[in-house]
Amino acid sequence: MLFTDSVFVGIDPTSSHKSFTYAALDKSLNLVALADGELDEVTAFLAGQSSAIAAVNAPSGLNRGLVRDKKKEMFKSLKTRASGFRVAELELRERGIAVSGTPSTLVASPAWVQAGLTLYRKLEKMGFKKYPAEHESYQLMETHPYAGFCVMSGAVPHPKPSLEGKIQRQLLLYEAGVRIKDPMDFFEEITRHKMLKGIWPLELLYLPEQLDAIVAAYTAWLAIHKPENISILGDPKESLIVLPEKNLKEKY
Repeated sequence: MLFTDSVFVGIDPTSSHKSFTYAALDKSLNLVALADGELDEVTAFLAGQSSAIAAVNAPSGLNRGLVRDKKKEMFKSLKTRASGFRVAELELRERGIAVSGTPSTLVASPAWVQAGLTLYRKLEKMGFKKYPAEHESYQLMETHPYAGFCVMSGAVPHPKPSLEGKIQRQLLLYEAGVRIKDPMDFFEEITRHKMLKGIWPLELLYLPEQLDAIVAAYTAWLAIHKPENISILGDPKESLIVLPEKNLKEKY
């Protein structure tokens, strides 16, 4: 399948405004949707597409304890309890990317993880298949925006709520070819007068959760159009995390 009519959707369930923030890119990396919505709104948007590839910023499954079955030397540099993490999460932490672990039970999981798992289950009932699924018009994958920005920049980025962090993330996406607002325009709008008055052109920058959703959408686009440029971490018996970079550094 050529996926010529596909949309590539990134979904972030950690928004403080509504249950989810989602972004959609077309085949040419144009940003065709960017919104907040509840579960039914997100799934209705996806159901209205003739073809959709979705990447979600949330665990696709709980911790199944697979790390206990791995040889301890695989994660010998980790200075924390390995059993609290899934295999993919440990692989990221070994590279210096500080991601949180996933609990082994739903009741112990934070609200955003529970929301993400609910989304996965609903999308699966709608016919979404786990990536990679050849010739399937509706596919679903797990990603991790913070890790995605780390591997895209080659270093740990500035904190995402900060001005530096937002500009850095937006510039990484813009330079990758995603057709969003150029963050460098932010600096062109700054004048001495505006600075004295405390007027900043923040409308030229996306919110942190929007940037997380956009990089997830970009990851979904890469997974279909340039699969040779992605990495997949984890154990298929548990969960896999897709990242928008092929060559990963040993340390970030």
